[in-house]
Amino acid sequence: MKALYSISATAKGGREGHVKSDNSIIDLDVRHPRALGGANDDYANPEMLFAAGYAACFDSALNRVIKLSKIQAGETKVTARIGIGQIEGGGFGLEAELHANIPGVSIVEAQQLVQKAHQVCPYSNATRGNIEVKLSVSND
Repeated sequence: MKALYSISATAKGGREGHVKSDNSIIDLDVRHPRALGGANDDYANPEMLFAAGYAACFDSALNRVIKLSKIQAGETKVTARIGIGQIEGGGFGLEAELHANIPGVSIVEAQQLVQKAHQVCPYSNATRGNIEVKLSVSND
């Protein structure tokens, strides 16, 4: 693969620290969420950042697929839910759920578009075979 774009971010202090992108657009504290022993849910965490990136990337892939398919659809919206949990052997793993809302198309068309987007999206390609990704659609 020839990279078309790259960016870096640096973390200090892990899940109880700070992350900053090299262009300073992301510059924030991260903390454990309450569900993982944190004091509250008032800070960003790695799963939140991953969910935001996956949702934005998948929505972009979905819109590309819609455009290339020459289908008329309303404004799409993708919600990504990322879960973290303990896996066999004592480590931790992730799971993902993507819900795409595609107004103006049938549910069958929406499912087909989402499947195509799942083949195009870089996040989907990076996670394929590594974590479970559940896909769902709506058209309202």
